[in-house]
Amino acid sequence: MSMLAELSAALWAETLKARRVRMPLLTLAGFSLAPLVGALFMKILLDRTWAARFGALTTKAQFSAAHGDWPTYLGLLTQALAVGGFIVFTLVVIWLFGREFSDQTAKDLLALPTPRAAMVTAKLLLATCWCALLALWIYLLGLALGALLRLPGWTTDGWLRATAVYAATASLTIALTLPLALAASAGRGYLPAIGAMVLLVFLAQILSVLGLGPWFPWAAPALLSGAAGSDAQNLGMGSYLFTAAVVAGCVAGLVVWWRDADHI
Repeated sequence: MSMLAELSAALWAETLKARRVRMPLLTLAGFSLAPLVGALFMKILLDRTWAARFGALTTKAQFSAAHGDWPTYLGLLTQALAVGGFIVFTLVVIWLFGREFSDQTAKDLLALPTPRAAMVTAKLLLATCWCALLALWIYLLGLALGALLRLPGWTTDGWLRATAVYAATASLTIALTLPLALAASAGRGYLPAIGAMVLLVFLAQILSVLGLGPWFPWAAPALLSGAAGSDAQNLGMGSYLFTAAVVAGCVAGLVVWWRDADHI
């Protein structure tokens, strides 16, 4: 059997396992809260009379966004993707790899004739497609809600710029969740990987405050989206290259770990 056929078979098996559980629907429902809350904030900012009934939530909306318009709303969506998306996407990656140990099926995978590199690649491809579809869904839902609210401030140039930043943030965020597969595999379950996720989020916040965010890969999406302030201009080519090198190294380590998993 060719490598492509083996990869296709592994991808089919992983997709079938994902379809038979509630995890895809749970991530879809949970992540849909981002554009819904953003739309609520926009409605509050657009209609002060209607907003009076929400009390503290109105204050939160005014603190989070100064204006109820398209640029602000698209910016909120991008920031929600960078922060909340990392958590949701990481849960997807952790589930795909960690469940094999929690369900005690890892030993069965290791006994299959399918090359382990094909198994790992199939899981990573499924995680990437899964997360990309979630990001696309949030974007389209956000556009629909913004149109429903008749937000002001739409311009084609502004929309194109906001879409480019959203796409770049989504790509960075998805890529930076893939290394958590190594934590779930080496830790043989969910909890070590969840601990690693919490640690990365904590370090990203602290290092961003200290001005070192551009050189810590997991701070890059928040900086690019504006969620960590106006420091996106500090993300030079060196930051992107370093991020790519870290992700590639972790993925290579993941493949090596699964190759030698019998002896670990």
